Amino acid sequence: MTTHSKILDSDAIRRALTRVAHEILEKNKGVGDLCVVGIRTRGAVLAQRLKDGIRQIEGTEVPVGILDITLYRDDLTLVSAQPLVRETKIDFDITGKKLVLVDDVLFTGRTIRAALDALIDFGRPAEIQLAVLIDRGHRELPIRADYVGKNIPTSLDQNVKVILEEVDSRADEVIVEKRQ
Repeated sequence: MTTHSKILDSDAIRRALTRVAHEILEKNKGVGDLCVVGIRTRGAVLAQRLKDGIRQIEGTEVPVGILDITLYRDDLTLVSAQPLVRETKIDFDITGKKLVLVDDVLFTGRTIRAALDALIDFGRPAEIQLAVLIDRGHRELPIRADYVGKNIPTSLDQNVKVILEEVDSRADEVIVEKRQ
């Protein structure tokens, strides 16, 4: 049996992303040389929302891309015998840019490590910053987020689910599930 509790609703997610967009602009002193890349699938949706938030604040578009990290994972053989590789779409040069990498949940850090490896195949950014909607702790690698929507302390027997309308066809929310 699984029990769950809602941590964020759609309004709280919107407010968190608006705050993160402001923090990104403040740290980078605007949008000069800034680009955003989301890790497929939910990180890509969040990256698009951050891009929209930045446009609303600054009135300027920043390039946004989508990164598939499937072939860079260190647990590839554990995931599937035939992993599903989807398109990476970064149609701008990241060399010399301030790149904000976006994901939904930061947990062990292994997904981010894989994303960093994948990004380097596309060029050499001046800086890579990390933005996540949820930081749940339990790092296995020395990786931390520069921008966090919400820190949620969890135990290892819990699972954090981010539900986004664009992917899941239902209202945005973040749920923590605990197996009993």
